[in-house]
Amino acid sequence: MNKPPVWFYVVATAALLWNLAGCVAFVADLQLGPDDIVKLPEAQQALYRARPVWALVATGVAVIGGALGCLCLLLRKRWATGLLIASLLGVLAQDVGLFVMLDGLKATGGLAQLLQGAVLLIAIGLVPLAGIASARGWTA
Repeated sequence: MNKPPVWFYVVATAALLWNLAGCVAFVADLQLGPDDIVKLPEAQQALYRARPVWALVATGVAVIGGALGCLCLLLRKRWATGLLIASLLGVLAQDVGLFVMLDGLKATGGLAQLLQGAVLLIAIGLVPLAGIASARGWTA
């Protein structure tokens, strides 16, 4: 097994922190109660009421898979690739649920849309990173 360059550890660590922040946000979202939801703008309340359970599961797969995948990258484990692919699929399913099925573009602000775009781009970028790590013998 070859030793990866320093940039690999920097990127994998930053990605792990990003995904851990996603895990915190996911747990906070799960803990929102009816009293919290009524404080949201009407359009966001409607999104919460209409959100299917599978979209929540997809979000969980996205953030937990991403965090575990990044941890596996840092530990130089080959199964990081599978976890990061699962994470990307979770992000895609979450986006379909939010922006296609529920028309969340109207209910979410521009900042939320930019953030979700960043989530998607990072998830996409982590899959080839894991592939490069595997191809170069940085993971086993």
